[in-house]
Amino acid sequence: MLDLMGKVAIVAGAGSVGPADSEIWGNGKTTAILLARQGASVFLVDINEAAVAASRSIIEAEGGTSATHHCDLTVAADVQAMIQACLRHFKRIDILVNNVGGSAPGDPVSMAEEVWDRQIEFNLKTAFLGCKYVLPVMLEQGTGTIVNIASVAGMRNDFLTGRSHVGYSAAKAAVIQLSRSVAGTYAKQGIRVNTVVPGLMHTPLVEYRLAHTVGGNDAQKLIEARNAAVPMGHMGDAWDVAHAVLFLASDEARFITATEIVVDGGSTAAMP
Repeated sequence: MLDLMGKVAIVAGAGSVGPADSEIWGNGKTTAILLARQGASVFLVDINEAAVAASRSIIEAEGGTSATHHCDLTVAADVQAMIQACLRHFKRIDILVNNVGGSAPGDPVSMAEEVWDRQIEFNLKTAFLGCKYVLPVMLEQGTGTIVNIASVAGMRNDFLTGRSHVGYSAAKAAVIQLSRSVAGTYAKQGIRVNTVVPGLMHTPLVEYRLAHTVGGNDAQKLIEARNAAVPMGHMGDAWDVAHAVLFLASDEARFITATEIVVDGGSTAAMP
């Protein structure tokens, strides 16, 4: 079940913020390690070389196969070169996981135009460029699967907190539709495209970024508030996201395309 032996997977954003020895991993790092455990050869891509090297060391210690590549995924030439580097190393590409993103606070009045532009570039353009340069490879192979990572922020509006991150919300909504559009275009060519939509997750971003930007530098208080906001009573973690990616990337999901798996503990169903 969910066997990826013989498959090659690119995981974008395969590093993780925070200390290398942290027991809490981000979505990309966790996904990369899980895919490797299921037998895939994993091409680990990140702009942070130290972070992605830490992911590789775990995979190698477990007897898996991986390689690392430094890439700014917002730059077309870098993404194109990354795809070619993976081909040179592993000879094929079966799976692409577009896992790049991050939120900046602000509504349309308060958000600077350059922040808006960066939010769209960081959260949406990265997924577009990944698709743009991997699809010709998958078309030549006659098979392939792409999994894009969005957010529940792209599906519902959180009126209760009073916070707005309009650029992030707009970009992640667009990622969902990007997946559907690309899936429809290439369904008859043997290529599947789907989206994983995480809700509130306990990842390093909570403690090393959100605690400072929205949590008043009180990580524990922020964690408790996020846990209380989920119908199941607690946040998910990167393993919940990674297992959804694994399923969509596997042959068991061979008849699934142009859709989403929402991994949010019931949050979207409970929102107004």
